[in-house]
Amino acid sequence: MNNFDEIIKSATPTLVDFFATWCGPCRMQAPILEQVKDKIGDAGTIIKVDIDRNEELAARYRVQSVPTLIMFKNGEPVWRAVGVQQASVLESKFEDFK
Repeated sequence: MNNFDEIIKSATPTLVDFFATWCGPCRMQAPILEQVKDKIGDAGTIIKVDIDRNEELAARYRVQSVPTLIMFKNGEPVWRAVGVQQASVLESKFEDFK
């Protein structure tokens, strides 16, 4: 992902979903992320990073299990969770870091 560093430098929170296509919980997380994006609108960004296609990024952020969700603000990680996260949790994190 060539523009990853540019995306996470945003002043608005950016949630990165490190996932794998073969991961069952990752498939459960996907519609939750869509629901959150619909709710937060322009208050944040959500991007997905396939760990099998972006091994260097996954290694840089020490992703050992998927899904791993990391929220960035101004290029710095401000929150991290492993496993499926509910929409209410994610929405509150966007609120916390807006």
